[in-house]
Amino acid sequence: MIKGLWRHFLLGTALCMGPTLYAQGVSQADALFNNNGTQLTSGLALTSFDDCTAPEGCDLGCTDGGCGDLCGEGCGIGGGDGAGEITFGGWVQMGYHSGVTPGAAARNDALSFNNHPHRFNLHQGWLYAEKVADGSCGLDWGFRADIMYGVDAGDTQAFGNNAGNWDLGTDFTRGGGYGWAIPQAYGELASGDWSVKLGHFYTLIGYEVVTAPDNFFYSHALTMFNSEPFTHTGALATYTASDSTTIYAGWTAGWDTGFDQNMNGSSFLGGFSTALGDDVTFTYISTAGNFGARSAGNSGYSHSLLFDVALSDDLNYIFQSDLVRVSATGDDQVGINQYLIYSLNDQVGLGWRTEWWKNQGDSQYAMTWGVNVKPMDNVIIRPEIRYDWDMPAAGIQDATTFGIDAIVTF
Repeated sequence: MIKGLWRHFLLGTALCMGPTLYAQGVSQADALFNNNGTQLTSGLALTSFDDCTAPEGCDLGCTDGGCGDLCGEGCGIGGGDGAGEITFGGWVQMGYHSGVTPGAAARNDALSFNNHPHRFNLHQGWLYAEKVADGSCGLDWGFRADIMYGVDAGDTQAFGNNAGNWDLGTDFTRGGGYGWAIPQAYGELASGDWSVKLGHFYTLIGYEVVTAPDNFFYSHALTMFNSEPFTHTGALATYTASDSTTIYAGWTAGWDTGFDQNMNGSSFLGGFSTALGDDVTFTYISTAGNFGARSAGNSGYSHSLLFDVALSDDLNYIFQSDLVRVSATGDDQVGINQYLIYSLNDQVGLGWRTEWWKNQGDSQYAMTWGVNVKPMDNVIIRPEIRYDWDMPAAGIQDATTFGIDAIVTF
């Protein structure tokens, strides 16, 4: 899945929820364990349409061909009375993970989100407000705003900003590693197959994302944390060229900025996602230009190549390769991540991730085994074991880390 874009499929999923939960081209494993943060919004969307008084000829149900006519008077998405409402939701993520040795720094300290070992942490206390922009019935508008509190805030703030701007300031910092962040605040216009997003939003780069409910694993890949942006400020256009191909293009003020431009950051963000047959999706996303603080004001280039393969209804294989190159500084990073996600049933999934990350000639490796357990629709528990080896940045050879967290969405 493309980082941060699962929300674009939210409304259609909510409307057609039923025995066949998964949209065409989305495996059971992927849908089960990558869309945990949508319960409230989906429920509100369903409620909104259930309350819509459909005029004669407007079918709000689902047929074998998909969702019925949503453009009739009184139930149109782009101006009707029963859709496009503001929805609210969020989640709480709390977890624990070990470190290299008791009392020592975590094996991934300064390289990942999990920077506070040997204690029980509130990682993400998250709230959002959203209105989905859907242009299927003409011009429509939407917006999204997120705010979060927890130990993940320092890695979620716009740390590519000049100090003191947006959420990168002392007012957002609290003791014990805790703080606040505002990772998204944007408006959106949509019409037909086009949409344009303006403001502060998540990146398209990569497979793993900032939002905890949308990752299988508790820990993050080294590539995700070190070689990818998290957020941008700028403008991003999306064009749905066909049922199987989507194209993205936009301008940003570099990497990880929140309504600020540091070191003259100015870069392209774009790419495409397309189906290679019934069971394979390929995504190419790149950034090019001045990344701002990330490239020290110099020109750079990065890309993420992602293959998502449905090996069966219950088994997904994901291959991801990232490259970051900053010409003037000689900064060259390469990563290869592979995932297998298997859905035993609606409540239990198994996952495996292996990764190689090279930073200016130094290679580091990691392998993670995890389980996702869903005792309730809005609760997920994620224990995992992670083994890292060849860690020159940490000054040690290898380390094994145990982690577990629980996420409650609302």
